[in-house]
Amino acid sequence: MPQHRLFILFAVLSTTAQAQWLNYPTPGVPKTPSGLPNLGAPAPRTSDGKPDFSGMWEAENTLPCDPRDVARNCTELRIGAQLQNIAADLKDGLPYQPWAADLVKQRSSGLAGLSPTLRCLPAGVPRIHTQPQFRKYVQIPGLLVILLEYNASYRQIFMDGRPLPVDPQPSWNGYSTGRWDGDTLVVETNGLRDMWIDVRRGNPITEAAKVTERFRRINYGNMEIEVTVDDPKAYTKPWTVKLNQYIVLNTEMLDYICLENERDAAHLMSK
Repeated sequence: MPQHRLFILFAVLSTTAQAQWLNYPTPGVPKTPSGLPNLGAPAPRTSDGKPDFSGMWEAENTLPCDPRDVARNCTELRIGAQLQNIAADLKDGLPYQPWAADLVKQRSSGLAGLSPTLRCLPAGVPRIHTQPQFRKYVQIPGLLVILLEYNASYRQIFMDGRPLPVDPQPSWNGYSTGRWDGDTLVVETNGLRDMWIDVRRGNPITEAAKVTERFRRINYGNMEIEVTVDDPKAYTKPWTVKLNQYIVLNTEMLDYICLENERDAAHLMSK
């Protein structure tokens, strides 16, 4: 290739990389006396005094650590335990209805290739909290929007006092309303579809489910989401898990569309 064309190609690629803002400083980050990000600083607050969840977040169990995540040590390989099995931290497992126990046994014995996200379908609630791709929270009065890097999708949580719909058309992220309990944002969701809520185990959630999430920003760099699933069709009683989230600094989301230039589906095998 002639030298001038190589220069033009390099210039175009350089412009594209810069346009993605992969290394642009996050504004307003609290710093330690040494100038490092102070992730243990108090959580920021909105003008009405409530915790502000705005920012880029990742799941605790990202596998592997994304090299764009400068706030954490990317030489460490964090195993995606709750991504594989959302009940990984529950000593006694989940309280299945008999049919659900049989279904999970079937799925976990070799049908992981049928997981909806492996076929590029949405992750849904509550699985969006364990997905390895980043999420951006945008909080304004009366509304919390979660932008998902996975398939460039979104979730809306309305905090304007509206009730949940009585007979909703099922959707991947359902219908969510939020209210404040002190510094905790309590979100209730209904109208979900029948889905998998993890990758390997294949734990189910059905249209009968009501999901309650308690969002708590512990400090600047850490958020805890306590998720309670009340799904009498699939489980004999409600169950609760805690999902940790970490702030992501100095980068932005990439345009990630699962099926774009996809060539792997024909080679997927379950073991």
